[in-house]
Amino acid sequence: MRPRTLSGRYARTAYLFLTPAILFFAAFFYLPIGNVVATSFRTGPQADQWTGLGNYTQALADPAVRHSFLITVAFSVLVVIGSIVLGLGLALALDQPLKGRVAFRVLLLVPYLTSVAIVGLLWRNILDPELGVLNRVLGTLGLPEQQWLNTAPLLTIAAVTLWQNVGYTMVLFLAGLQGIPETYHEAAKIDGADAWHRFWRITLPLLAPTTLFVSVMAVISGLQAFGQAYIITNGGPGDATDLSVFHIFNVAFRARDFGYSSAQSVLLLIVIVAFTLVQLRAGRRGEVTY
Repeated sequence: MRPRTLSGRYARTAYLFLTPAILFFAAFFYLPIGNVVATSFRTGPQADQWTGLGNYTQALADPAVRHSFLITVAFSVLVVIGSIVLGLGLALALDQPLKGRVAFRVLLLVPYLTSVAIVGLLWRNILDPELGVLNRVLGTLGLPEQQWLNTAPLLTIAAVTLWQNVGYTMVLFLAGLQGIPETYHEAAKIDGADAWHRFWRITLPLLAPTTLFVSVMAVISGLQAFGQAYIITNGGPGDATDLSVFHIFNVAFRARDFGYSSAQSVLLLIVIVAFTLVQLRAGRRGEVTY
C-alpha cells in the first residue's frame, strides 16, 4: 500500500502545480475556441440567429476565401523553404570556428525577439516607394527606384518574415548540429568522404528531427500570418496579399459578420491541424527510413 500512497501523493502534488497552467489554457485558449465554434453556427450583426452549417457551406463556395487560402499556402511555401535553406546555411556557417560568431548569432536573433508590429513598420518605411530609405540609396547610386510593395508584394512580405524568423531557425539548426557526435565525421574522413558527402550522408539525415520541427512551426506560422499583410501592404495591392487571417479579420471587424468569420477560423484551424499531422507522419516515416 505504501507505493500506491506515495504515487497518489505525487499525483496530487503534480496536479496542484499544474492547476494554474490548466486554468490559464482553459480561460484563454479552450474557452475562446469553444466560443468561436459556437458562433460559427450563427449569423447576423450580433451573431444571434441560428444558421447551422450555412456559414461553412458559404465559406467553402466563396471565391474570395479560396483566393486568400491559395495566397496563404504560397506564402507558407516560401517561408518554409526559406526557413530551412537559410537557417541551415547560417547554422553551418556559424558552427565553424570563426571570430565573432557569438556576436553574429546574437545579431541574427534580435529581429526574432522584436514584435511583428515594429518589424512591419520598419520595413514599410524602408520599402516605401516615395520616402523609403532603400529607394533613396538606389537613387544615390544612380540606380532606378523600385516599387517594392507593388511589383512582388507576396514575395516581399515573405522576405520580411524570413528576415525576422531566420535567427530562430538558425539557433534550432545550430543546436542540432552541435548534437551530432564528431566521431561520425572523423570516421567518414578516415573512409575518404569529402565535406559534401559527409553533409548528405551524416549531417542532413541526423538533422531530420530538427528539420521536421522547423517545417512544422514554419507552416503553422505561415498559415497564421497576419501582421505582415496588415501593416506592410494592407492586403494589397488589390488582394495580392489577402492572407487568410487578414481576410477573416476584414470579415469580422469591417464587414461585422462574426458568424461567417468564425466559420472561416474553424476551417483554417482544421487545415492547420491536418497539415501538421501530415508533416508529423511523413517525418516519422523519414526517421524510420534513416
